[in-house]
Amino acid sequence: MELFNQSSSSRFFLLGLSTLPYLKVLGFLTFLLMYLITLLANLLLIIVVRINPKLQTPMYFFLTNLSFIDICFSSTVVPIILKNTLTKDRSISLVECAVQMYFHLAFGSTECFLLAIMAYDRFAAICRPLHYNTIMSKTMCICLSAASWASSFINSMIQVIYTFQMSFCHSHHINHFFCEVPPFLKISCSDTWLHEVSMYITAGIIVSLSFILILSSYIHILSTIKKISSSKGRYKVLSTCASHIIVVSFYYGTIMILYLRPHSHSSSYIDKSVSILYSAVTPMLNPIVYSVRNKDVKDTIRKNLIIHISK
Repeated sequence: MELFNQSSSSRFFLLGLSTLPYLKVLGFLTFLLMYLITLLANLLLIIVVRINPKLQTPMYFFLTNLSFIDICFSSTVVPIILKNTLTKDRSISLVECAVQMYFHLAFGSTECFLLAIMAYDRFAAICRPLHYNTIMSKTMCICLSAASWASSFINSMIQVIYTFQMSFCHSHHINHFFCEVPPFLKISCSDTWLHEVSMYITAGIIVSLSFILILSSYIHILSTIKKISSSKGRYKVLSTCASHIIVVSFYYGTIMILYLRPHSHSSSYIDKSVSILYSAVTPMLNPIVYSVRNKDVKDTIRKNLIIHISK
């Protein structure tokens, strides 16, 4: 069976900011700045964790995984946006579009799983401190991380193959910044009902179950915090989870708006805005959120990197 339907063999055209030409220069500079901050901030966080022996813990192992994912996640879409913002030719071949969609879905799904695992890590550290090293052993951390990557890339392959089996006879102009499943449902002349059901099921499994694991972890964490007698102790424990809660709220909120909302109620403007939030803005904010609220990270940057640069 052919991977792609023959009726979708021509090139696609990503409109992006073309509908708002007066925002082109501002849009290009904004996306470029966000991308540079994303690369530098996430690379800095990875380096900091590597050079500080105190940070060789499961939590920081997953945090460096998150930073690497954010670099890759942002790189699947922002360079395409920058290119299409500057050039008149906004076309993209079917293969290029499929590859971009595949990696974007894969990295996005992996981030969902990883954020859930990080919540479980906080649960183990706070609610099961005596058994933490056993629960979150090095082998377990590697297995959880590998399972997240593998399952996400397999799911992404299925979604992309299914998407490009559809026929696109209405138009090949996509009112979006990059290749993503929801905009393709709008331009398809095939019956998309089955595909929508499949998308909602996989999104439900990946996003909803991951979110339920996060919610369950924090319910147990809050229950444990209530048992702490001193307010200072409660604040200290809760503060260790604050960064993760901020990242989860922003990322899962935008994902759910895009993938769990009925296709009939979708809006191109909202879809484009939400996609940028979780694909470009979140990868930029994640390392900043974790660094600003983390004393060990800030101390490492101050004592090692800044001193080294000054020499």
